[in-house]
Amino acid sequence: MKIKNLFPAVSPTAQKDDHPFYSLQRQMNTLFDDFFSGFDVSPRALASGSFGGFMPSIDVKESDKEFTIRAELPGVEEKDIEVTVAHDAVTIKGEKKEEKEDKGKHYYYMERSYGSFNRVIPLAVEADAGKAEASFKNGVLNITVSKSASAKARGTKVPIKAA
Repeated sequence: MKIKNLFPAVSPTAQKDDHPFYSLQRQMNTLFDDFFSGFDVSPRALASGSFGGFMPSIDVKESDKEFTIRAELPGVEEKDIEVTVAHDAVTIKGEKKEEKEDKGKHYYYMERSYGSFNRVIPLAVEADAGKAEASFKNGVLNITVSKSASAKARGTKVPIKAA
């Protein structure tokens, strides 16, 4: 038996999706993605190298005068957070460090967890970086960024007259 007989014969004009092995691979990928959907990691995240990363949950609200950003950073200390405001975006960088140690008479348990994060929040209009404020309490970062005077002027409402 020749070795080439072990491989499926695929014509050069056939689409790669037509082959049953590709269909099986898609089904297996879907199966694993569905299985890991309840966890913070998926098999594709392992392949991309993003396993172990920490991504904070962020809420952004916009009013006529300002943007309010709320980031949940449990387990992160204030000294490990950096906030940068540009005219068109807010960047939140930080590092989460956690160490657990438990000693007993017949055991020793030590666990370390480290991860950095970087979130960039694009702003719809130009911000006044000089008037930005940030506060951190109980693992929650609140950032208030005022809109620039030119951005406020752009939002002028135009009345509509009936003809």
